[in-house]
Amino acid sequence: MNFLKNHPFAVETYFENSIVLSYAIAKEELQDLIPECLELDTFDDKWAFVAVAMVNTKGLRPKGFPKFLGNDFFLIGFRVFVRYTDKRGKRLRGLYILKSETNKRKMAFFGNIFTHYNYTTTDINYKKEHNLLTIQSEKSGLDVVVNSANHDIKLPANSPFKDWKEARRFAGPLPFTFTYNAEKKEVLIIEGVRQNWKPEPLEIQKAEVGFIKEKSFKNIHLANAFVVSNIPYYWKKGKIEQWK
Repeated sequence: MNFLKNHPFAVETYFENSIVLSYAIAKEELQDLIPECLELDTFDDKWAFVAVAMVNTKGLRPKGFPKFLGNDFFLIGFRVFVRYTDKRGKRLRGLYILKSETNKRKMAFFGNIFTHYNYTTTDINYKKEHNLLTIQSEKSGLDVVVNSANHDIKLPANSPFKDWKEARRFAGPLPFTFTYNAEKKEVLIIEGVRQNWKPEPLEIQKAEVGFIKEKSFKNIHLANAFVVSNIPYYWKKGKIEQWK
């Protein structure tokens, strides 16, 4: 039944909001975390990037199903920015999954049947008071505080980018997500389709991320933070191709 994990049907949802923190990490520290078929998507040939995406989804369901059959979930994803050259010779920018979390067992159960994302469940406390948005998880060691009132936002200290235009190149999620079957040398390509995608810079007042701490990266900086809101989104059926 492993074929079921290859995204056998399209899935649609609605992003109430998607907050993504991107961490710049010395490329040598990330190289061993990605499979042989992918290459790191780097900046200045020095920095590679891990995205921490916190997404409030509404009505997630197989594409074409009525909305009342959808479910609302909070999703947290940890992804590496990568590139893949497909069999046509086209270079695709996308993300490679390191870890996925959700606040509901139902999402973890079905997510692990129909994807390779390896979902685990965690506690999520999502709270908005005035201009501050707080996302916390005791189990995941997550404590992120966002100020949505400030419109004159500066890049995080020690960001490798000189301005927000440059930083927007590394604002996830990207159009493609990849997984790899090393035994069969098969690449699974999942393409996301989005509308009105306009990432807006965010001021991060606090960013404690347990997954990032556990990795003990030596050369790491918060590089940017963006939000998109009220976005219809869907993932196409997965496509498999042989690598080499």
